[in-house]
Formats: sequence, C-alpha cells, structure tokens
Amino acid sequence: MKHPVFISTLEIFKMGVGPSSSHTMGPMKAANAFLEKMQTGAPPQSRIRCTLKGSLAYTGKGHATDNAVVLGLHGYDPQNLTDIDMDVLIAELWSQKTVTNLANESLLFSPDNDIIFDRGDPLPQHPNGMIFDIVDPDDNIFYSETYFSIGGGFITRMRNIEKIVAPLQMESALEIPFPFASGAKMVEMSLKTGMTIAQLKAANEREYQSSSALKTGLDSIWKAMRTSVEKGLSTEGLLPGGIKVQRRAKNLHDQFVSQPDKANVTDWLCAYAMAVNEENAAGHMVVTAPTNGAAGVIPAVLYYLVVHQGIEQEDIREFLLVAGAVGGLIKMRSSISGAEVGCQGEVGSASSMAAAGLCAIRGGTAAQVENAAEIALEHHLGLTCDPVQALVQVPCIERNGFGAIKAYTAASLAIHGTGQHFMSLDNCLAAMKQTGLEMSEKFKETSLGGLAVSNTEC
Repeated sequence: MKHPVFISTLEIFKMGVGPSSSHTMGPMKAANAFLEKMQTGAPPQSRIRCTLKGSLAYTGKGHATDNAVVLGLHGYDPQNLTDIDMDVLIAELWSQKTVTNLANESLLFSPDNDIIFDRGDPLPQHPNGMIFDIVDPDDNIFYSETYFSIGGGFITRMRNIEKIVAPLQMESALEIPFPFASGAKMVEMSLKTGMTIAQLKAANEREYQSSSALKTGLDSIWKAMRTSVEKGLSTEGLLPGGIKVQRRAKNLHDQFVSQPDKANVTDWLCAYAMAVNEENAAGHMVVTAPTNGAAGVIPAVLYYLVVHQGIEQEDIREFLLVAGAVGGLIKMRSSISGAEVGCQGEVGSASSMAAAGLCAIRGGTAAQVENAAEIALEHHLGLTCDPVQALVQVPCIERNGFGAIKAYTAASLAIHGTGQHFMSLDNCLAAMKQTGLEMSEKFKETSLGGLAVSNTEC
C-alpha cells in the first residue's frame, strides 16, 4: 500500500542552530538551495537580492533571518554550524560584498542593501516567503526563485507549494508495511497487529534505512538534546538581542541540586527546558523538536527520565519513535508552524509528542498513548505566538517549561485511564488547524499583538 505522506522521525528531529527553525534554519536552507540552483551566465556586475515577506519581514531581525540568508548564500547549512563560532563567522561573511556560485562566478551581494524586509502584503501561499533574485546593473531580473519556510526547518519552492499538505510536501511514496495517516488508524493498526506504536514506526522507518542507521540516528538526536540541556545548565549571562533577558536555568538548577528535597518534578522540568531554550535564544546548537521555539520540551522530559528515573537507551529510542509518529500526524493533519497557527503548533505540538513518548515507555497501550497526545495538545489550543521584540525569549523560554509539565501531566492522566476518552487526537488536530486559520495575524509570529506590544519598557 502506498503511503504518500510518510515522514521519518529523523526528519522531525533535526540538529541545527537557534533561534528559530522557521525563521533561521529554513531561510538558511532556502538561501543555500538558491545558491545551488541559480542560473549561471548573469551579466557582469549583477547582484543577488533577497526579499523577505510576511512573518519573516516582521520578526526576521529578532530571529536572525538576515544572518541566516548570508550563511546560506555562502554555502552553510544548519547542521554544519554546530561547532563553529557564529559571531566570528557572521562578522566575516557580512563584510564580504560578493557571493561565488557553484560555477565559480562572482555576484555582488551586500547584506545591508540586498536583504529587504518587505512589510507589505505577504505572499498568498504562505506567511513565510522569500524571493531570491539575480538582477543586472539596470535592475532587470535575470533569474528568480521563491521559497517558503513551512515550519520545523522544512522549505519548499513556489512551484511545489500547492503540493504541500499542512504543511508536509507529498513524497514519492515507498512501500511501507504499516501506513497510518490518523491517530485513529494508528491505534487501530496497533490493535490489529499486536505491535506497539514504536514497533509500527520502526518497521516503516526500515523501508527507508537499515536498523543500525535508525538506531544511530536516534542516538545522535538524544546526544545532541542532552548536550543542549547540559550546556544551558552550565552557562550564565545575558542573552543577545537587547532586551537584557538573563539566563536563569543554571541558577535554578544549582538551587535544586543543593536542596533536592525542596525540588519536585515541575522544578526540574522547567530548569531543563529553559536550559535548552536559552541555548536556542543564544543562537547555539539545539534539535528541532519539532521546532526551535519548542526545542526544550522533549529534551526536558527525556533528561528528567534519564537523570532521575534511570531509563535505558532502548527506552529513549522508543520515546523518540513514538514522539516522531505523533509529530508526523501533527504536520500532516495540522501544522507545527507558529507563523501559521501560533504557538499551539509549536509548544503544543512538542508537548503532545512528549506526552505520547512518555506514556509509551511507561507501558501505555496505543489508545492510552493517543489519549496522552490529545490531552497535552488540547490544553495548548489557542496559544498565541507573540514574542517580545521578535526575540525567541519572552515568553518562549518559560513556555517550554510549562509545555514539559503539561506533557508529564497528560501522560500521567492517560496511563491511569482506560484509553477511552471523549475527544480524539484527530479532532483536536482539526480544532488546532481551524483555530490557527481564524487567529489574527497579530498573534502568529509577527510580534504585532499580545505580549509583544504590551511591554511598554521594550
């Protein structure tokens, strides 16, 4: 049976840099793709121009979208920047006034003049649009491509945007043994086969890669997540961006370590989640889980389970597979993009995925896992994306702590239930999508409403 919308867990979770998967990683990948595809033979003294539209124009400065475009046009990809001093590299590239394409042709490119934040009408296809042009000295367009950053670091070209399904690009499907495109089908297939959700997902993954490659990939994801938690727990100081937000995770963690009898699970989860999102806000390495803005939820829950409850590597892999299965359903049936549906699609999705993974490794049935995912998502419905000064700091950092707490609570509720419940995950995803469609653009990563305009000191 063909399953055209299969998405790998190793695509849901991707290593990259902060502060945003849609506004940093996506534009970097789009610029890099333009570099690879650009037509050669442009007239002498032609230049590259990048026009950012919609949400990218409104919040791109705070999300380092301009830096991302510069990096991408110079051949950098998010995954090869994790061990590089970004400040030094950006300064070096920003001072260069040319870009060399793959045919070794030199084109003019001055970031200060050639990256345009166009706050006019967004492109109708998607709120995160980018137009890359090669223009001659008379400003005639020699070559042009339009890209969209569709959430979680995924991008698509204009010619493919109509093939996007909320917001997943239709793949050339492979034969997979256990296709499921809904939460209901996922539960039904588990009951029918006697396999867990993790076993179903792993069997499907093996049609794309070997068992050893899958295990290696999952282990690499966890290693990167753990690194981001521990780096955040050991770092102090102000976060970049100008609103003088102080890192707090290390101080919180130090307090809890010195007086563990006064710390409970919610304290630990907040410290771990905030550690990751402080790293993200600093532009450091994180794992999209499923986005950068929500990168702290899943690592916080996993880190708590490893450090405080001693779960094994196989438990971690099962957790990630189940979380990936739910994340794929969310991408297919709704959205993980804050610019499309608000933060319900980012932290809400991450909390749903974490709740499902936690319920699974605690021995929950497929019905209980689906219930856990629904409970966590249900209590994020309507959550807006309104970052102060377009920085992924306030309220984003603390919000990841609350997402982790809700995931832990949702899993606990589900595991103590029968799996039977009134609202299904599929219905909840439909509600999230509809809520996002009806939500004002002010609350969808434009920083034009909510907390973003309520802080008079900013």
